[in-house]
Amino acid sequence: MKQTTAFAPASIGNLGVGFDILGQTFEGAGDRATVRCIDEPVVRIVAIRGLDNLPMDAASNTAGAALIALCNALDLPFGLEIELDKGIPFGSGMGGSAASCVAALVAANALLENPLHVHALYPFALHGESVASGGRHGDNVGPMLVGGVALTTAERIIPIAVPDAWHSVLVHPHAVLETRRAREALKGAYAIGDFVEQSANLALFLEGCRSGDVELVRAGLRDVLVEPRRAPLIGGFAQVKQAALDHAAMGASISGAGPSVFAWFETRAAAEIAAPAMRAAFAAAGFSSESFVSPVNGPAARVIP
Repeated sequence: MKQTTAFAPASIGNLGVGFDILGQTFEGAGDRATVRCIDEPVVRIVAIRGLDNLPMDAASNTAGAALIALCNALDLPFGLEIELDKGIPFGSGMGGSAASCVAALVAANALLENPLHVHALYPFALHGESVASGGRHGDNVGPMLVGGVALTTAERIIPIAVPDAWHSVLVHPHAVLETRRAREALKGAYAIGDFVEQSANLALFLEGCRSGDVELVRAGLRDVLVEPRRAPLIGGFAQVKQAALDHAAMGASISGAGPSVFAWFETRAAAEIAAPAMRAAFAAAGFSSESFVSPVNGPAARVIP
């Protein structure tokens, strides 16, 4: 095979209580990458469709940087060309930079004589993501590689199973919040008590997921560290979150760096009822928006025809 295409779904980074270490994929949006083998031993990007002003220089692009790292590590005797079709808006908090990176890696891996295990692609995905975020954060690329919810560290991806009935809503306002700006908002001192509370919430959330205990998730899905500092950057955030909670959400918070907002629900029916109310709250703040309803156990990146 000389060419293949892969799709990587959008994602929810942080999941509120898991800053830079927890994430979840969801259905309804994503990026495609077409990768082909070339004789010249280089990596180059030949087309990006769907978004303007993204870097064409491979080393400066998340997809290109990931494939450069892959080629160097495996000492491949050939090069790779990449075409990207962007389906995730820029600065949306939906994992757009990570999706391009992961889609390119999954496509390139399918071209190898001996494809790597999906977990072996993780270091290259971290390298690619660092081009956009400034650090090796796995909360978007990790879930995209394995699907669903994942706990990610510097070395490994740990899938976290949740009940199939659980669904999420993600509402994306038509606004841009750049990741680097959102990270600037996190500078400053934090109280040790807040770290203790956040650690307790994370533990409750993870045990709730493991055991399928809705009440533990309700108790734990409360971000006391990051959300209070980023919320002022998102017009209407408090109202959108309250709309989700008013419709029986287990919890709601900022998706990734924002401005998108996510919420978890016990059933798909509950999620579908809540989604219009969350969009209406954004509309009241002056923002049009779109929403996605997905199983919490969302899809993984995959090769497509």
